[in-house]
Amino acid sequence: MNNRIEILIKNLRLSPHPEGGYYREVFRSEANVLRKENGSERQAITAIYFLLTKGQYSRWHSVHSDEIWSHIEGYPIELSCFDEKQNSINRFRLGTYDFETEPIRVISRGLWQAAKPLGEYSLVGCYVGPGFDFKDFRFAAEYPEISAAIKTHGTYFAELL
Repeated sequence: MNNRIEILIKNLRLSPHPEGGYYREVFRSEANVLRKENGSERQAITAIYFLLTKGQYSRWHSVHSDEIWSHIEGYPIELSCFDEKQNSINRFRLGTYDFETEPIRVISRGLWQAAKPLGEYSLVGCYVGPGFDFKDFRFAAEYPEISAAIKTHGTYFAELL
């Protein structure tokens, strides 16, 4: 592990994340909202730091809220999104803005997503609204039909399960 990664983990007080990498929640809104689809209550918004290092990846998962990813530091990160209704995968590169990367990407609620750093490390911010709750979090590997559909798109995507 390089020195910068160690500094980020220590100074940002990051812990291992269940989907891979390291994270720390840095904000949870005191304001609550009701989810239209089921009437459950959630904080309006949550925010985390999320760090992936070379060899790590964020496994295919889905949350029941919109999620905004923003690149903070390090190498670009590749974000993959699977739309099960259309059986399609789109890939985006987050990083310092240029013609091949963008600093921010919004992932609509319910889409399956995975991420992988394109170098030694990528530090991003993830902002979820309505706020993140592990009750709304699903791994694709726990859904055989989703896993099978993702695998049809090739080895690269299958390895992120």
